[in-house]
Amino acid sequence: MVAFITRILLLVQLAIAAAIAYVLKHFFGMHIASAMLSAAGMLLLLRMLITANNFRLSWRFRSDTPPAERITLRHAWRLYLEEFRASLFSSSWSMPFGAFAGHHSAKSRGLPVLLIHGYGCNSGYWRSMSRLLGTAGITHRAVSLEPVFGDIDSFVPAVHAAVENLCHATGSRRVVLLAHSMGGLVARAYLCAHGEARIARVITLGTPHHGTGLANFGLGSNSEQMRWVINKSSNGNSNACSGEYGDGRGGTPSAWLQELAAREGPQRYGLFTSIYSHHDNIIAPQTSAHLPGARNIALHGVGHVALGLNPQVQKIVIDEILAAAPDAG
Repeated sequence: MVAFITRILLLVQLAIAAAIAYVLKHFFGMHIASAMLSAAGMLLLLRMLITANNFRLSWRFRSDTPPAERITLRHAWRLYLEEFRASLFSSSWSMPFGAFAGHHSAKSRGLPVLLIHGYGCNSGYWRSMSRLLGTAGITHRAVSLEPVFGDIDSFVPAVHAAVENLCHATGSRRVVLLAHSMGGLVARAYLCAHGEARIARVITLGTPHHGTGLANFGLGSNSEQMRWVINKSSNGNSNACSGEYGDGRGGTPSAWLQELAAREGPQRYGLFTSIYSHHDNIIAPQTSAHLPGARNIALHGVGHVALGLNPQVQKIVIDEILAAAPDAG
């Protein structure tokens, strides 16, 4: 479904660009080549504004950035460009045309890995990561979660089936779950339903473990479940602070997130490695991705979509996967 939707959106964008080029040529007398380039530039500018707006919205719900993690204006510009490039690649190429089932390495290293994408995505999001996993000799499969705006708990059966199929296909008793954004919450819901017997490690990238303010602008049951709800008593006071995950805006996780946490034992988070960025433009407060009791790896200068494509993050992920089964690496 996501592949179909993103293809339709691409066609709409091409139609808009063609209409703009027509107007520029026939009403403003521009040469056809210049008109087409101008139309393409306008569409790119619109896409850049959408990315910029995500950063603007995340600023409203942001957590305090530790002094050591603050970045210069030059680094902020690089952060923005990397996130824009990652978003453009994912939405315009890998998700519309790059969805895949998985890759089996003949001489597999480590445990097999199941890739779980985030909100509004499909397995195509993992194209860049898949290439690296294949090069490293790591067998992996990906799952696409449907329906797009469904309840997070409704995704659990698909993950359960994928885990069982991956174990059966590889002969391994356990797997590693690698999840981006909402996918990390799906992984937690899976563990609540089916336990830890099949799971050696869960690696989450930018997962809103305690919710995100930007989910207030999203669609669907899953978006409602991921919300970070601003406390009315805070009155927008940017100095209001509550909670152990660095809330800088005075809010609380959604009821579903609180219920999920109540279903988990304190030892559960020892299975997790949570990788996140203090400059995430979708997960805000950014420290919502910090999971108490997990191995938390906080980065800076990396955007939300870029987490799955960033070379530094990819290297950390490979190391974590191989460390999950040192005797198999």
